[in-house]
Amino acid sequence: MLSEKMKTELNEQVNREMYSAYLYMAMSVNSETLGLKGFANWFMAQYHEEMFHAMKIYEYILRQGGEVHLKAIEEPPRDFASPLDMFEKTLKHEQFVTRSINNLMDTAISEKDHATQIFLQWFVTEQVEEEENDNEIIAQLKRIEGHPHGLMMIDRDLAQRAVTVPLDFSRGVAAQAKAASGN
Repeated sequence: MLSEKMKTELNEQVNREMYSAYLYMAMSVNSETLGLKGFANWFMAQYHEEMFHAMKIYEYILRQGGEVHLKAIEEPPRDFASPLDMFEKTLKHEQFVTRSINNLMDTAISEKDHATQIFLQWFVTEQVEEEENDNEIIAQLKRIEGHPHGLMMIDRDLAQRAVTVPLDFSRGVAAQAKAASGN
């Protein structure tokens, strides 16, 4: 059973994850307008991951007997100076999300909520991967700065990213993940 504090903080995280999806959708749109379809693909895959994260928390709250309270999602920025600017903002945002997940874990620890600690461990691990990916792409973008051919090569690489999370949540996140794995 979730404490009131834990429920409130988990609900806030659902909103943060949905904002993250919205932010990456805005970056995908921006990339499309720049003719960078690979970047657009990467950000749209990121959008789907963030929606998956939101739904994972949403379902956890419900499974623990809590209520989900959906709030308005803040409008994301629409304009970005460059692909490097987008990824620097992506990293900054993911660092914010990491701090949020760590704060959730701190609350679960202080509340002696072992089930939520176990649930949140997946997100802790996920955030390490998110920041690592962003740092790698930022390093590549800095190396090719001023070389449009390099930008096109990175765009081609980013076009290869596939969505690896369930997209249909109508049967629930766990059911979709299980169906996708063939179990």
